[in-house]
Amino acid sequence: MVLVSPRTASQGLRSSFRPYAVQNPFIQRPGTPLSRRWLATSAAEQPRLRLGSVGPAPNFKAKTTHGDIDFHQFIGDKWAILFSHPADFTPVCTTELGAFAKMKHEFEKRNVKMIGLSANDLSSHGSWIKDINEISNTNLQFPIIADANRKVAFLYDMIDQQDLENIDEKGIAFTIRSVFVIDPQKKIRLTMMYPASTGRNTTEVLRVIDSLQTGDVKGVTTPIDWVPGDDVIVPPSVNTADAKRKFGDIREVKPYLRFTNVGE
Repeated sequence: MVLVSPRTASQGLRSSFRPYAVQNPFIQRPGTPLSRRWLATSAAEQPRLRLGSVGPAPNFKAKTTHGDIDFHQFIGDKWAILFSHPADFTPVCTTELGAFAKMKHEFEKRNVKMIGLSANDLSSHGSWIKDINEISNTNLQFPIIADANRKVAFLYDMIDQQDLENIDEKGIAFTIRSVFVIDPQKKIRLTMMYPASTGRNTTEVLRVIDSLQTGDVKGVTTPIDWVPGDDVIVPPSVNTADAKRKFGDIREVKPYLRFTNVGE
């Protein structure tokens, strides 16, 4: 899901990050810029991150507020959410992390580990977490990756095309708000990308995890706005006779659209 805000809002956010334009020494107009080598920029350079790809989600080692981690070891045999933030002490990020922190137990019930990323080093993460806890009246307990050099951001393509020119004092592009849902087999199952000006919806992140996990366990798909307990869809690959044996009651709207209920 890509949410697009008006260009003026994006430009307004850019101006809050930099008081004046800074020429990025890594972006070379004639040829392939260094900062874009990780991005899909031509037909021959397709995205490497695809939902359900046979290959695992890219692994990395990083410093976090909980110490050094190996990302795949951090996930272990659980689900994981990796979500990025443009910078510490930014208003939208502060509200988001506070909201995710408050939903810790809901994610734990679903066997999900959370890990954030901010494009700053560890020196400011600690003070920022204190602000988050104070503002949201919470206790943030999941790790936040220090990604000042944007190594993970480029690895996971967390850069908006416009934001290649939205750079910090080191000449490195700011990150956008990306969400990656990764399953215990280390496959990327869902991605969401928001511009830096737009905050995420924690309830939607939780809902899509419920949908993915229900689909895996029950062998169904979920319709628009589905939440646990609502009717689900019988996949077209299952004929009606087999569906009745498996699920019991089937409500057929069209031969290709059949509903059943698998509970919560």
